[in-house]
Amino acid sequence: MAGITFFRTKDLEAIKELYLSRIGMTTWLVQPDCVILKHGNLLLGFCEREEVDSQGIITFFYQGREDVDEMYQKLQPLAIDEPRVHETYGIYHFFIKDPDDRLVEFQAFIHPIDPYLSGNEILLTRRSIRTFQDAAIPDELLWKLFEICRFAPTSRNCQSYRFIVIRDPKVLRFLAGIRGGNSAPIARAPMAVAICTDPGITGRPVQDGCIAAYHFMLAAKLFGLGTCWIAAMDRVDVKEALGIPQEHYIATITPIGYPAERPQVPPRKPVDELVNFLD
Repeated sequence: MAGITFFRTKDLEAIKELYLSRIGMTTWLVQPDCVILKHGNLLLGFCEREEVDSQGIITFFYQGREDVDEMYQKLQPLAIDEPRVHETYGIYHFFIKDPDDRLVEFQAFIHPIDPYLSGNEILLTRRSIRTFQDAAIPDELLWKLFEICRFAPTSRNCQSYRFIVIRDPKVLRFLAGIRGGNSAPIARAPMAVAICTDPGITGRPVQDGCIAAYHFMLAAKLFGLGTCWIAAMDRVDVKEALGIPQEHYIATITPIGYPAERPQVPPRKPVDELVNFLD
């Protein structure tokens, strides 16, 4: 299910200049006298007409205050006020007016919220997080996360994966010291999750485990949580510490929590270096 909100405008070119060039929306669909723009999972349609729809507020919201401040720097000449915290609604925000005198808001929630990211945002913006806030993850949120994870695909739908939640500080410190700097992020998170598989019910324990682990990491991103793949944790001492049968396979043990860092986007190879067509 999806939707589009349409507005009438007298100056479609000025609208496109603001929303595309300055705010950073992308063109989703062009129609004879309308354009539909996209921002995450928000679709806005603007159609050139003799009258204008200027009621209501268009709100763009972002993951953190830094994003709102960045937008303020871009749009400061149009801003009605400086970014501020609104305690009643738990947001950090500011307003501008668009060419139709329509009120436009830019905000970030300063408290946890339910999932809202679009599929392409999750896939394009997931990063390895190695530093975390002290805030605990509510059990209610964790159960929502695991509800999604139980749909990870497996060989013959055997559902061979298991998620082991680790909160004991002593165990977290032990796991963090297993591989030196590589596993150290586990001690910086409020908890960790081991993703393992039972080879007694699957002929593909490695594949099942790795798919389930990445499914978990993408789902965590959906809920605003950070993770980091810690490899080479399929060890005797780790399984003893976690009560995991020795014959089971541990795909990864990932720290998980609210991120305390915003890693830069790493350089990526051009797509034509990664794809070959065998015609």
